[in-house]
Order: sequence, then structure tokens, then C-alpha cells
Amino acid sequence: MRPRLRPSRPEPSVLQSFPDASRLDPSHPHYNPDPHAHPGLHIIALVEGIKGGLAVLAASGLAILGPTPLQHWVHVLIARFELDPEHGALALFAEKISQGAVHWAAALVTMYGVLHLLEAWGLWRARVWGSWLGCVTASLYLPLDVYALIRHPGWPTVALLVFNVIVVWVLARDILRRRF
Repeated sequence: MRPRLRPSRPEPSVLQSFPDASRLDPSHPHYNPDPHAHPGLHIIALVEGIKGGLAVLAASGLAILGPTPLQHWVHVLIARFELDPEHGALALFAEKISQGAVHWAAALVTMYGVLHLLEAWGLWRARVWGSWLGCVTASLYLPLDVYALIRHPGWPTVALLVFNVIVVWVLARDILRRRF
């Protein structure tokens, strides 16, 4: 004789096994996972993408041109502003320009650009890591913006500070909405 099979109980869903299951539920009322529902993220993504693209373009131009045109441009600046070609920051900068230094600078600017392009992609696709990356990088600029405002007060520095505060606020709000 065959044993009778008990009717199977439905398995609890994966979401119900987590203590904070409502946060992971795509239908949670506090967060819409659709990337088109986040125009603020798209605007920030465009700005970051432009910054990243320009940085990669500048780095490739720096690597292609090498140190000679850069040294020439520094000497033209020194002559144009009638600075002392033997002393000062630009004269020191012109002395330090070498093939190796230009390639290191190009590599660093390329990494900076790729980081911003990656951030832009993450923000455009409404990925939480994109919001985290953007929030951290934008908040790193805030002390420098405050310093610039103290040293050089004016509407451009105020506008830059306000823009970076808004970026940090939008990205932090996005992170918090995903969490709570």
C-alpha cells in the first residue's frame, strides 16, 4: 500500500524570509525601481557623463601631445603675464614637466574620467551603487567648495557649492528611499 501524500504547503516566498522584506519588495510604496521615475538621477548622470567624457578626452590629448606643447604653453603664459621665468609656481611647473610626468598625469585623469563615466552609467540605470558612488564623490568636493567660497567669494563659487549640495541631497534621498 502506498503512503498518502500530504498536500504540499506553499513555500514562503524568498522576500518573506528576510526580516525587512518590505524594503526589497519591488512594489514597496516608497521606491519606484523604474529608472524613468528618477529624472534627478538622469540629470546628474548627464553632468557626470560629460565630466567623465571630457576628462578621458583631455587625458588622451595629453598622452598624444606629450610634454613639449605643454611646456611651450606654460612659457607662453609666463611671457603673457610678464612673470619671472626663473621663480614662481609656473616656472617650477615648467621645470617638472617630463615625458613620465605627462603619462602619469594622463593615466590619473583617465581613471578620474572612467570613474565618472561608471558613475553616470549607474545613475542613468538607477543602480544603488551609482547613487552611493555619486554621493561619496560629490560630498568629497564640499570642503573644497567651502574653502573656495572663503578664499574667493562670489556668485560662481556660491553656485558651485549650491549645485554640489543639491547633488548630494538628491543622491542621499535616493539611497534613503531605497532603504526605508
